[in-house]
Amino acid sequence: MTFQQLRTGEYFCFSGMTTAYVYRKISASYCSQNGFLQKIRPQAKIRRLSQTEIKEYLTQKQSSLKNVLERD
Repeated sequence: MTFQQLRTGEYFCFSGMTTAYVYRKISASYCSQNGFLQKIRPQAKIRRLSQTEIKEYLTQKQSSLKNVLERD
C-alpha cells in the first residue's frame, strides 16, 4: 500500500519497520509522529496498522504520558 492510498487520520508504519515507529496521516503530503509534522512522498510504501496495533500503540502512549505526569 502507498501513503496516497491511506485515508487521512489513519495510523501506519513504513513497510519493513516495526510498530515502534507509528505515524498518522495528516494530509495528502504530511504525516505526524509524536506531534511533529513530516513531509512524505505519496508513493512511499507503508503498512496500515490493524485495530489491535492501534489500541496497543495508544495504550502505550497513554501509559507514557501518565508516567510523565506522575513525576511532577
